[in-house]
Amino acid sequence: MFTVDTQVHIWKEETPDRPWVAGARDRMRLNGHREEAFTYQECIGLMDEAGVDRVLIVPPSWEGDRTDYALEACEAHPGRFGVMARVPQNKPEEGARLMREFAHNPHIKGTRLTFHRPIDRNWMIDGTCDWYWPLAEELGLVTMVHAPIWKAELGAIAARHPGLKIIIDHMGIMARCVDDAIGYWVSETVDLHTHPNIYVKVSALPGYSTQPFPNLNIAKYVREMVDKMGPERCFWGTDLTRLLEHGLTYTDTIEQFTKYYPFSEQELEWIMGRGISECLGWPVPDQAA
Repeated sequence: MFTVDTQVHIWKEETPDRPWVAGARDRMRLNGHREEAFTYQECIGLMDEAGVDRVLIVPPSWEGDRTDYALEACEAHPGRFGVMARVPQNKPEEGARLMREFAHNPHIKGTRLTFHRPIDRNWMIDGTCDWYWPLAEELGLVTMVHAPIWKAELGAIAARHPGLKIIIDHMGIMARCVDDAIGYWVSETVDLHTHPNIYVKVSALPGYSTQPFPNLNIAKYVREMVDKMGPERCFWGTDLTRLLEHGLTYTDTIEQFTKYYPFSEQELEWIMGRGISECLGWPVPDQAA
């Protein structure tokens, strides 16, 4: 089975010439991330050990809007990494310039926007990011979005820009919601299934359950998402550096779907790698097809 992880952060240690944004370490602790660097060398080792073919690097917010280290990983391991690049969402001129560059960079598979922190939470609704959506549609930049509280607004954007592919992070669940409390957020996301250009990452699941791995108490919500969206529009992902801190292995995160959750072999083919590869136009090698 060709396997693609749609959510991994990599980063270097903080240094004077590579400073992190203010308050970054507090947010890392709050969200359960490790604080020491997670290098692409460590990541590729874990990928090889677990049999993960590709990883989509999501550059972390604590390094600001830079993508240089993610691109370094792609150059070092061609075909194993792709990047969902960060965009300075509140700087239209700079953001547009970067997006035009991204559209011609084979390592960059799309972009990722966030609307869940105090600084950016209202940027989807107050006009700050209105410039972004038509340009992303024009350039064909697939867009990952972390915006748990703006589901209806996201649906309206998808309707206005039918040529823009939008991937919702983490099933649209609000951070630190667990167990049956995630049901509300999942149902909001499920309601967006009528938009054919909306996709969903069924990602970071162990963090949404207080039950022991394999977190069978939330399997019904993943099943609901796949049933409504279809397995072709649901993409597996880990948020690996959070899960490693909780004692899980990369293999555990794969087997949660392939061994413990009730999916058919055909569904797993789409969820575990084929779906995201087709969405991004990132061809699966012939020998893996």
